[in-house]
Amino acid sequence: MKPLMRPRRLAPGARVAVVAPSGRVPEERLEAGLDILRGWDLDPVVAPHVLDRHPEFAYLAGTDADRAADLQAAWCDPAVDAVLCARGGYGAQRMVDLLDWDALRAAGPKVFLGYSDITALHEAFATRMDLVTLHGPMVASVDFLKSSRAQEHLRSTLFDPESVRTITSSGRSLTPGRAGGVLLGGCLSLLAADLGTPWARPSARGGLLCLEDVGEETYRLDRYLTQLLRAGWFDGLAGVLLGSWAECSPYDEVRGLLLDRLGGLGIPITEEFGFGHGEGSLTIPFGVRAELDAEKASLTLEEPALL
Repeated sequence: MKPLMRPRRLAPGARVAVVAPSGRVPEERLEAGLDILRGWDLDPVVAPHVLDRHPEFAYLAGTDADRAADLQAAWCDPAVDAVLCARGGYGAQRMVDLLDWDALRAAGPKVFLGYSDITALHEAFATRMDLVTLHGPMVASVDFLKSSRAQEHLRSTLFDPESVRTITSSGRSLTPGRAGGVLLGGCLSLLAADLGTPWARPSARGGLLCLEDVGEETYRLDRYLTQLLRAGWFDGLAGVLLGSWAECSPYDEVRGLLLDRLGGLGIPITEEFGFGHGEGSLTIPFGVRAELDAEKASLTLEEPALL
């Protein structure tokens, strides 16, 4: 697995587009997030359909075509330096193949940020554009609005990426060791759902895989992990970073499952690394080569996340 192309960092005054590729966005949370961005001396612009509601399915932020059009227009606008997702939820899989990937490639690289359901788009940007993307807190996510840690780590990544080349956490080793590889991953259920789709990775070979999820019972997490194992997707994996398992079964039970399904890989694994749906979520650059020290629960990037 090779490192991917890094977009440029942001500077004061940069224009950032906010899009909603997945679930409905609460207006009051969106406004609060925009205020934070403006406080960073960014110029946020909200895509036309961010506050839409799908006419039939209330869990979607507007129609698939409109959500795709918003992302497409934002990315292809030369005045826009970054595209930031407002929230996750569900729906990215429904619109990802409606995007004109030739046009996105022609528009050139820029920063893309999101997590949770946005995993489907992280994978698409990696496989279709060879582009580094940021797995981090979103503009209208509760954690971004309430956590100074989440805000400051994202802000440093966007504006001063050299300052966060070493990412430390309060996690601990599930299986010890050190490993180097290219960062990838996201929401476990979305990675499992991506199998067999156009442009899906055949495996995570050579990667440092970041995994987390939300609101899943242990048997469902078991199903996702077992599906990926049976598909050979973990073959050749270098190491694993485990993030949050918010609103899942009790963590002792989840931890036992993770050890049962992943411990046999014989690679370094760090748990509770501090990314995903949990409080104070860290920003992780997917597509950058890094070294994991499982026992120190630290991740050292070979180069800054952004140019």
